[in-house]
Amino acid sequence: MVANETEPAGDERATTTLDRLRQGRVVTVRGVEGGDAIARRLIDLGFRPGTEVRVDRLAPLGDPIQVRLHGYRLALRRAEARRVIVTAPPR
Repeated sequence: MVANETEPAGDERATTTLDRLRQGRVVTVRGVEGGDAIARRLIDLGFRPGTEVRVDRLAPLGDPIQVRLHGYRLALRRAEARRVIVTAPPR
């Protein structure tokens, strides 16, 4: 199950997952993959479609990832961040 928004035809935004982004990138959540407890927890933490997320920091080895959303910072494991589907505006 993927909580998802429909993307309009001709939209130039790139779809990716949160774990693939560089520090400083600002994206919009499209949904969370899965229907298990981890997916539910990510949604409860605020990763809902339309939410703006900023990648604040990456650990030296890439795990964990610190993001900012809804006015707070959150550290995610790379495996958790991989489940958050995001769209980024064109560069």
